[in-house]
Amino acid sequence: MSQETQVLVQRDAYRWEIPATYKPGMRVPGLIYADEPLVRQILEDQAVEQVANAATLPGVVRWAIAMPDIHWGYGFPIGGVAAMRLDDGVISPGAVGYDINCGVRLLATQLTDEEVRPRLAMLADRLFQNVPSGVGAHGRLRLTDAEILEVLRHGAAWAVRRGYGRSSDLGRIESAGTIPGAQPDQVGRKALSRGLDQLGTLGSGNHFLEIQRVEAIHDPRAARAFGLHHPGQVTVLMHCGSRGLGHQVCTDYLEVAGRSLSRYGIALPDRQLACVPIASPEGRAYLGAMGAAANFAFANRQVITHWVRESFEETLRQSAEAIGLDIVYDVAHNMAKIEEHAVEGRQVPVCVHRKGATRGFPAGHPDVPAEYQEVGHPVLVPGDMGRYSYVLVGTPVAMAETFGSTPHGAGRLRSRSAAKQLLRGVDLVDVLARRGILVRAASRELLAEEASEAYKDVAEVVRASDGAGLTRTVARLQPLAVIKG
Repeated sequence: MSQETQVLVQRDAYRWEIPATYKPGMRVPGLIYADEPLVRQILEDQAVEQVANAATLPGVVRWAIAMPDIHWGYGFPIGGVAAMRLDDGVISPGAVGYDINCGVRLLATQLTDEEVRPRLAMLADRLFQNVPSGVGAHGRLRLTDAEILEVLRHGAAWAVRRGYGRSSDLGRIESAGTIPGAQPDQVGRKALSRGLDQLGTLGSGNHFLEIQRVEAIHDPRAARAFGLHHPGQVTVLMHCGSRGLGHQVCTDYLEVAGRSLSRYGIALPDRQLACVPIASPEGRAYLGAMGAAANFAFANRQVITHWVRESFEETLRQSAEAIGLDIVYDVAHNMAKIEEHAVEGRQVPVCVHRKGATRGFPAGHPDVPAEYQEVGHPVLVPGDMGRYSYVLVGTPVAMAETFGSTPHGAGRLRSRSAAKQLLRGVDLVDVLARRGILVRAASRELLAEEASEAYKDVAEVVRASDGAGLTRTVARLQPLAVIKG
């Protein structure tokens, strides 16, 4: 073990402990899931320090956790997980993140890549036209004040009732696409106004919409259950969240939490972790507002799904039902959820913060959709636009160790500015086109920020997650066309 890793105690090939004695105020140890090459990358920024800081939060149980895709974030690391007791624990907006319920949805078609490739460019153009993307993108819908409150209350169910999808879609979405207990009245006026014209939009940054092909199937039984049948099958993957509305909810409640620290006698090593007791009026208000923003994100991905189906119909001159375009699953990250988990030998309710981490509930868990009960629900792990993404499934090990949490993506390797500097003068659209990947982007100049060179190789993240026993690989997906903000 190198000198730089001396802060960590290696428990096995994929588990690295930050002892609770590492810094004053730690209530529990930290635990990082990674192999040694990934640990060397993780140590290059302040993510380890942020895991230790998370371990100081009041009410934290067992340990503060870092997934293999961990990297530095606002206060709480991206790829971080922490669970809090409900009676004396806290909730932290920074430990959820600005893009509340940023999540990933996968659709499976009945098409092969050979059938799609002749019209791939036309299909990419139609998707780019039908699904607005980019900084401050405005959607094709303009909600009224009354409508947005209904979106925040009912999530994807609102969209399906309005004709944006199929009733069967809801069963394939985490929490059936509606967070119970959402309270639109706890969402501020500015946040509401930012959401009025952003439903059905991708946004910018690392958000995307991809046409893909199944490159390889590793677990045929689980893949069949998920509707992934053979290499060459065309899929669609989307990654987006609650847009400006969710960002504003986080901003508003970070301010509330910051003002409340002294009132509740909470001392923190980093004010970016500003938090309030879960049981406090401020804590209940944030949970209600966060749930409302999460419902906006579920509705957002549902409306985009409808326009994806329309785009395929218009381009291929077939019905969406004939094409398939069935939801495989929609799984959230950047959430805090009250769930039951084993703590000190007892099943107890805890508030699980997952920031840049996602649920990976295994076979038999009551929150797994009925059709996936025998295998567990899909875990969707996007990579970068030049390589590949993965479909995994969670395991009992994840339930026992990480509160049912698994990685959510590749994890950033370089900052946006560093990536742009590295790729100055490189035409990524041309580079990817020569590799058979089409790109449609609102800003070609910003593509460097999301290039392969900016991210860890997601295969390494998956290798560490599988190696630790948190997940099992089901399939690997390869991009054919990418729509970016």
